[in-house]
Amino acid sequence: MVEIERYHEAGVEVIAPSGRIDTTTAPTLETAIGAAIDGGARRLLVDLAGVPYISSGGLRVLLAAARRLREPGDAFALAALAPEVERVMRLTGFSTILSCHATRDEGIAALRED
Repeated sequence: MVEIERYHEAGVEVIAPSGRIDTTTAPTLETAIGAAIDGGARRLLVDLAGVPYISSGGLRVLLAAARRLREPGDAFALAALAPEVERVMRLTGFSTILSCHATRDEGIAALRED
């Protein structure tokens, strides 16, 4: 099971899942991100501090979100990746496709600068 916290900070919408993101729980993350974007969020940070594991299903959700936020003024980033999640991102090449930041605060600061 995954729990999702969603809040707004400094002009950035933050989605903070907690738990494993796998094929069973990825749709919950997808729904939360979709609701944020559909609700008007144009600068979105996914704080992965509470995620110890992410599967290909979770990666697909993140990539789809990044693709939805490609208009001028849009921004999408990830923050606070656990070592295993960071390793998966690096091995799959997602760390070169998606903007990744060491902390939530760094991610928010980067999205505010765009």
